[in-house]
Amino acid sequence: MSSQGAHNQVALQPIEQAMQRLLSSIEPVTEMLNVRLEHAVGSVLAEDVLSTMDVPPFDNSAMDGYAVKFEDLNTSDNLELVGTSFAGAPFEQHLEHGQCVRIMTGAVMPEGADTVVMQENTAANGDTITITVKPRLGQSVRRCGEELTKGQVVLEKGRQLTSVDVGIMASLGFAKACSIRPLRVAVISTGDELKPLGTELAPGDIYDSNRYAIIALLKKLGVEAIDMGCVPDDREQLMAAFIDADSRADAVITSGGVSVGDADYTKEVLEEIGQIDFWKLAIKPGKPFAFGRLPSSYFFGLPGNPVSSMVTLHQLVVPALQKLRNTPVKEPVTYHAKAKKQFFKRPGRTDYQRAVFSTNEKGELVAEPTGSQGSSMLTSMNKANCYAVLPQNSGSVEIGEPVVIQPFDYLIS
Repeated sequence: MSSQGAHNQVALQPIEQAMQRLLSSIEPVTEMLNVRLEHAVGSVLAEDVLSTMDVPPFDNSAMDGYAVKFEDLNTSDNLELVGTSFAGAPFEQHLEHGQCVRIMTGAVMPEGADTVVMQENTAANGDTITITVKPRLGQSVRRCGEELTKGQVVLEKGRQLTSVDVGIMASLGFAKACSIRPLRVAVISTGDELKPLGTELAPGDIYDSNRYAIIALLKKLGVEAIDMGCVPDDREQLMAAFIDADSRADAVITSGGVSVGDADYTKEVLEEIGQIDFWKLAIKPGKPFAFGRLPSSYFFGLPGNPVSSMVTLHQLVVPALQKLRNTPVKEPVTYHAKAKKQFFKRPGRTDYQRAVFSTNEKGELVAEPTGSQGSSMLTSMNKANCYAVLPQNSGSVEIGEPVVIQPFDYLIS
């Protein structure tokens, strides 16, 4: 390797180091608001949710059947039916020896009863109930507090509420969720060659697509995306756009204008109004990347090639936004698979190749590339269901050799 090549190799920043620098630079949003529960899905909890009660709040039946004293079944299979316990209308007398109560699922266990016999394991003859299959002591009884106890932490601060979480909070009587206010992220495309959708393309023009993909992913993440449109390579227009975006958002994301040779205006403007680092990352696709601070927001500059833009957004910006919105930064899930076809690679950069994983006839996890890995080919992601993550200093992976895969999460798939 030439001295010049060695210098370029050293200049590339490993993605692990870039991630550490990103996360250590970000201070989470702390502003809180109360959100009505029916609108709370996707909100981020600003404080722990504690159970307001024992759940279940009383011993109740898990089955339709008969509530009995278990010890009675040691002497007789026949019991006297003395009443019924419905959900919302309990049997209010004490159960005496030799008696049973018809009970419905969810109904309060009568005082004195400790076991429920399933209806299928009984035979009725008037007010005499015969037990045909003897239960275990306590069978089919849901005990008070067996799911939750009063004061127990049910949902932790920083959790993004799911539909199930909303149901749990409703079951505990919460009408509102104390949440971190929604994150606002402004998205800007840059470049003279980018044209609006629905217009005719002149020679050399392309449609502005990155902005739509970025906004779509941000919406899935649960943040408020502010579409700032496309800005040409003009210093004054870039300055106005960045100042406007900074005044409206917690973070600003741009695509394009961060590669060597085409970043002059972007770099000049950003250094004038903020503190910006331009990095060369040791990843493929997505080597050029910018991160820093504007007066009121964080700045993320993504490459212009569509796949590079999506990979850097997914691998670097999403974890940064997770920290910014006060949620746990999620480590990507990875598995080891066998290469079904060769993954071609040169040492020097961590490679996020688009791949398809499946299970072979032996039950083994296998993976193969989707084909051409060009950073302009967004269809390579459309055809994939995972990244094959090839380490920075590794070479090609041959057929049958192990390869690390990172299945696409809900943000991509």
